[in-house]
Amino acid sequence: MRIGETADAAGMTTKTLRFYEDRGLLPTAERAANGYREYGQDALSRLDFIRRARATGLTLAHIQDILHLRDSGDSPCTHVRDLLARRLSELDARITELTALRTTVAGFYRDVAAADPTRCEPDEICSYL
Repeated sequence: MRIGETADAAGMTTKTLRFYEDRGLLPTAERAANGYREYGQDALSRLDFIRRARATGLTLAHIQDILHLRDSGDSPCTHVRDLLARRLSELDARITELTALRTTVAGFYRDVAAADPTRCEPDEICSYL
């Protein structure tokens, strides 16, 4: 398949495919006699993996490490498990931070929503923040 067909099938842009190829996430495509990139089914499988890994929030460096392990003949499963465990911890910490932030913002909002704007102090920017 040419690059446009591969990009369409993978749900990505041709620019993304070229970027992944430049970064080493996607092996260099074969070239047809006319110089067009030609991708096989293996490229689609790899692009699907990259898309799923990105959806979990893994970085391109993490994905590259996983692909390198697989390409060298090693199973990346333990590495993936450890990465996902760290990712879950990061997400849990972020959820805790966002929950605390929401509580703070909700408190400020309740105060300002119940306030009388005519009673604002003229020399303050806003007494509710």
